[in-house]
Amino acid sequence: MVLAPVHIDGLVDIHCHGAVGHEFGRSGAGSRAAVRHHQTSGTATVVASLVSARPDELEQQVDRLLPLVRDSTIAGLHLEGPFLSSAQRGAHDPAVLADPDPDLLERLVERAAQGGAPHAIRHLTLAPELPGAERLIRRCVQLGVRPALGHTDAAADLMTRHLQLIADLQGAPALVTHLFNGMRPFHHRAGGPAAAGLRAAAAGEAVVELIADGVHLAAEVVRMVFETVGPDAVALVSDATAATGLGDGRHRLGTLEVVVEDGVARLRATGALAGSTRTLAHGVRWAVSVAGVAVADALRAAQVTGARALGLD
Repeated sequence: MVLAPVHIDGLVDIHCHGAVGHEFGRSGAGSRAAVRHHQTSGTATVVASLVSARPDELEQQVDRLLPLVRDSTIAGLHLEGPFLSSAQRGAHDPAVLADPDPDLLERLVERAAQGGAPHAIRHLTLAPELPGAERLIRRCVQLGVRPALGHTDAAADLMTRHLQLIADLQGAPALVTHLFNGMRPFHHRAGGPAAAGLRAAAAGEAVVELIADGVHLAAEVVRMVFETVGPDAVALVSDATAATGLGDGRHRLGTLEVVVEDGVARLRATGALAGSTRTLAHGVRWAVSVAGVAVADALRAAQVTGARALGLD
């Protein structure tokens, strides 16, 4: 597929797991190599996303990434789990999922502070229907961590209530992790978290992430979201994994084996989509060329909106 020759620079990727065989947090040198790969395509700012893992593993991964935060190689960390819905876990290991635990978040934030990067943890994805979700949301805001709702099987009313809570507590729009992906499917008689996220975004109460890689979302869905809520409520993200830049073959995401065929990454065991193999620059070009998003809107969603959602601007 030939994509539009959009001039790309200054992109901000707030949801990215790695590249060229390196998953963020596995090693310092590997994490730096992954960042360099994304930078060569036009991504100026990367927030390193960590998949669900056991508490001790998360602590080790945070420790390995703190030097990259201190020298501004990355703009911070995103904890995607482990407080996620088992029913909507996607490519997260069910064995490590857990109910919301403010104590774990406090330990990670404290480790970051002791490691010289007190604001390293930028956002945390959780499912609002889990026991203790509201308590964790409140603790996130107190600690300066942006709560993001995702990997959720919640009904629309519960999602709406928690999005409004987040927006009220932090005085800024809530964040929805990769809208439509990792959540109960939208249905015209039960809109679920997707409908709630769109409504909140249209009202200025939320920013919704979109993975515009040509796999996670149909072109008409991406265009519909842009035309419904506008680029100031859309953050284009890559959700790129360690398989990015390597081509087809077998890879890993966290503890799980991934098979990439024709550029599409899926868990070997279940067939679930396992992140993306594309950079954010590819997503911008695809959104313009295939989904029909205006160049200015796609660039704003990839350069500005995500940064504002995390307070990076």
